[in-house]
Amino acid sequence: MASISVSSAELAALEATLLNTSGTVALHDRFRALFTLKALKTQEAVEIIAKGFQDESALLKHELAYCLGQSRKPSVLPYLQDVLANVKEDPMVRHEAAEAMGAIGEMESIHFLEKYLHDDNVSVRETAELAIDRIKWDNSEEGKRHLKETEADDFIPTYTSIDPAPPTSGLLSGAPKPQDLSHASIDALKTKLLDTSLPLFDRYRAMFALRNIGNAEAVDALAAGFADQSALFKHEIAFVFGQLLSPHSIPCLVKVLDDNNESEMVRHEAAEALGGIATPEVLPHLREWLKREDAPRVVRESCQVALDMYEYENSDQFQYANALETVQAAA
Repeated sequence: MASISVSSAELAALEATLLNTSGTVALHDRFRALFTLKALKTQEAVEIIAKGFQDESALLKHELAYCLGQSRKPSVLPYLQDVLANVKEDPMVRHEAAEAMGAIGEMESIHFLEKYLHDDNVSVRETAELAIDRIKWDNSEEGKRHLKETEADDFIPTYTSIDPAPPTSGLLSGAPKPQDLSHASIDALKTKLLDTSLPLFDRYRAMFALRNIGNAEAVDALAAGFADQSALFKHEIAFVFGQLLSPHSIPCLVKVLDDNNESEMVRHEAAEALGGIATPEVLPHLREWLKREDAPRVVRESCQVALDMYEYENSDQFQYANALETVQAAA
């Protein structure tokens, strides 16, 4: 995708779609425009993405911050710093800005992030802690060695995302070894995942190691994390299930989505994971929470996006981030 060439007119059309300048663009179409811009990987694209922080939708702004982090461009750090520093912003957006700073991995960000280790919002505090540890790991010998491996021409990642923490060392890349799939290995990772006495970064490393194992036993181990007290931790479990796309995770994700007492941040991520899994049994639940009057806005909007993902997964469309095709067809 890095070699995609777009005209200034096409870029302007993508911007108009993302920013909904007409006032008539559906949220799910704006998401497709966002991920199309993310895939362009250009400075012009990330600057357009950053303009979206003026929007009213916390869900969209949280996704903007995520995409800026995945760009790994240090040039977007000022935008992310402004979002994190804005105490009037939704905590879900602020947390994602901090996480994005961690994904970019600049040592200079640590000093800025340290100011938020005592933020009033617990999810922001926890994310600042994670982001600092992620940056330190990226700049460690292991992190630098891993980066060099990923830059090799023959390296094929299982997951392309830059996550809040890397998997535990033996599962950083490549297929799990037979011993990784053993009950003892998975149980040891589960124990680490659920151990609240450990640093959050270490627990996240176990989380992403279980993701890389990905079998039913690993899914069950991850699902046990939904009993945690941390909304941030639980929302990352749901995000991981959205990466795994395992039908085995559907029951626990539906339970999270249906729980009115659960954090909106966790429920929204569960909805999007269900949309990605896209089997028939998820459809009634997404439709219900799209229409329910007691659904929080971020949950309702997540169901709208999830239903579009469901349609994509069950279609013959080549790719989800297809907004460029749409603007070309409209030209």
